[in-house]
Amino acid sequence: MTALRSSPARGLALPLETLVFAVGMSTLGAEIAAQRLMAPFFGSSTVIWANTIAVVLLALSVGYWLGGRLADRRPTADALNGLVVLGSALLAVVPFIAHPFLSLSVSAFDDLSVGAFTASLFGTLVLVAVPLLLLGAVSPWAMRLKVASVEESGVVAGRLYAISTVGSLVGVFFVSLWAIEAIGTQRTFLVLAAVPALVSAARLGGAWLTVPAVLLAALALPPGTTKPADNGRVLYEKETPYQYARVVESPDGTRKLELNEGQAIHSLWRPGTVMTGGYWDGYLVLPFVTGSGKPPGRIAVLGTAGGTVPRAYAELFPSTLVDAVDIDPELFKIGQRYFGLKPRPQLREFAQDARPFLRGTAERYDSIFVDAYRQPYIPFYLTTREFFTLVRDRLKPGGSVIINIGHPADSDALEKALSATLGKVFAHVARDPIQAENSLVIASDVQLSSAALREAPLPAVLNPVAALSAERLRPALRGGDVFTDDRAPVEWLIDASIVSYAAGETGG
Repeated sequence: MTALRSSPARGLALPLETLVFAVGMSTLGAEIAAQRLMAPFFGSSTVIWANTIAVVLLALSVGYWLGGRLADRRPTADALNGLVVLGSALLAVVPFIAHPFLSLSVSAFDDLSVGAFTASLFGTLVLVAVPLLLLGAVSPWAMRLKVASVEESGVVAGRLYAISTVGSLVGVFFVSLWAIEAIGTQRTFLVLAAVPALVSAARLGGAWLTVPAVLLAALALPPGTTKPADNGRVLYEKETPYQYARVVESPDGTRKLELNEGQAIHSLWRPGTVMTGGYWDGYLVLPFVTGSGKPPGRIAVLGTAGGTVPRAYAELFPSTLVDAVDIDPELFKIGQRYFGLKPRPQLREFAQDARPFLRGTAERYDSIFVDAYRQPYIPFYLTTREFFTLVRDRLKPGGSVIINIGHPADSDALEKALSATLGKVFAHVARDPIQAENSLVIASDVQLSSAALREAPLPAVLNPVAALSAERLRPALRGGDVFTDDRAPVEWLIDASIVSYAAGETGG
């Protein structure tokens, strides 16, 4: 078999392996970066990751097929390099068109007409499928150009696949360990597009070098606001190593912390008061239903976010020691800057995941608050019997755990499952449906009493909150499945709840 050669080179004589490495870096790096584009709109759950991975694999598979056919029709390096330049240019466009396409996709989700699975799948397909398909054509095309004889085809294939895989590893670590946090998603995409474009254009020479030059110049463009605020102005936004976070200020001065998809408010600050009028206020009174007759001596807040609850405890119960826990250290900084979370002697901050924190702490608490669920999807390992057993082991005798459960209005499937799971660990479980889309579920090994809450010695500002909470307090919902570390289908349950709710709205 005679080796196939390209037309005379006009640019640099860079080895074809350099191009294979650069494309491998860009394709897998783009997979990580694409998920970061999706997170502000749909979150970063396993379902959303599955969609992103599936689209990338599908696009690469079609690209491999297409590359094989094109390589047989046009077995020249120039044609291959031109395709890479085109694919790179399309990849660079992705962050600039992401907002309109993802807004269209998420509008369906906001209207509850489809689940996040379908909406995010559509968004990912529109954004990255075509550029990754084109870049996926490189490997079979490069192999066609490099094989000089059948006898050496195995060696060539193995070498090119190895180089491509090493490039993919570099892309993954470049994006996840440095680029996303250091330069942001928009510039990360531009770098990932510029690298293969530069290699291909250098091999082609001449006017082709204009393309990577434009992509590199685009790094100077300001990223702008990822998601404009619907009502108010964006004070701050950042892509942390864990999530997308932004602070929105309403015209009346109220500040809200939104994370990832923005379907829920994770912290609230009102000028001149620690009261919110939301579910956070329930955490201030529900520990008294155990009949202790006094404020908790020490609490742990798992999922501190911007610090709404710790700030209120510091103001209203200054003797209570608070361990504030959140996996994302950036949220503590946001809390201090925008939500009044001031350093205080009775407050300790722990930038850890909730479950490892509980496993490692030697403290025992009067009450543990779980507010770490990021609607519409929540970490399954904080919903299981094993997790709540760990919680019980970290409570003092007579202590309680209080969980904020967000859900679509009139959808109680998640609350039933968590209540059933808590019931396997604690003797008593009750609920306070504090808002249409939030229930506070409390569990303890001691009797839970509305009367104890009504008689509790509380600051005057909390008396109306306690009266309403005591009136709403009811036994836990029944009928849910018990979640375990082995099986906790919480994400699919939430998505099914959204679709069921949507069907009811449409039918009504």
